[in-house]
Amino acid sequence: MGNKFKEPAKPEEAKEPVKPQKPARENKVVRSVSNVVSGNFLSKETTIKNFPFIFFLSFLAICYIANGYYADDQVRKVNKLTNEIKELKTQYIVVKDSLVVKSKQTEVAKSLAAQQTGIKESVVPPKKIVVKAVSTTPQKD
Repeated sequence: MGNKFKEPAKPEEAKEPVKPQKPARENKVVRSVSNVVSGNFLSKETTIKNFPFIFFLSFLAICYIANGYYADDQVRKVNKLTNEIKELKTQYIVVKDSLVVKSKQTEVAKSLAAQQTGIKESVVPPKKIVVKAVSTTPQKD
């Protein structure tokens, strides 16, 4: 004899009557999805009463999406302009450096000699002109 557990037999009177099984109810989520897909939810009275609010929410969603696209467009424009500013700043520095080199006295003299305009570098140093202060009060004659 092995270790076996035996249940004592119950008298038939003690057995519960077998209930007839109900058909399994569909899941609430499945029913909701099927109502939306089939369009049945549109004909319900509560949905009809809430149409203005549904339209309002739809309008807000469209505005939200449009605002997102507008913001993305503005960010792209800002990035494009920032890159353009960097390029122009670099170009400005290069041109300014070139101008500093070309405006040196020796470079100007070389340039004028090459063009043969007849303009020559001055060998006489410049003279300083001193202006005496002029009084602004009228003088009596």
